[in-house]
Amino acid sequence: MSAEDYNLACILTFPQYQKCGYGKFIISLSYELSKREKKAGSPEKPLSDLGKISYRSYWTHTLLVLLSEQSGKENVGIREISVMTGIKTEDIISTLQSLNMIKCWKGQHAVFVQQDIIQDYLKQKKRVRLCNGDCLTWEPHSMRKKNAEAS
Repeated sequence: MSAEDYNLACILTFPQYQKCGYGKFIISLSYELSKREKKAGSPEKPLSDLGKISYRSYWTHTLLVLLSEQSGKENVGIREISVMTGIKTEDIISTLQSLNMIKCWKGQHAVFVQQDIIQDYLKQKKRVRLCNGDCLTWEPHSMRKKNAEAS
């Protein structure tokens, strides 16, 4: 993670490999690393047009799956969503705004979950290849340092 909280600087996918899911996999890997560091990250800005599409697609997928899993549970706030996903709050807010799932109320952003939007998305979504955090064996430098000192 950079000092500016960028978790990924650049993705280059050659044209013959576009639409194969490699970009989204790399994006998901960057967020798994952010979660391991217990930080929220964001891509380096400005994003290219294709970068905006790729990130918005990843954020939409991640947020709608999470909100689907949270259905029926007590209210979840944007900060909690950020902790669970590793996505910065401003990226969460902009994505939920694009889905018409956020309202401003008394100066605060409130998530307005629309189950019909979530269910429609889940029915239509294609299989997405994302990084499985359970298979990741990386740990942040700060954790390795603490573990070495404890030994």
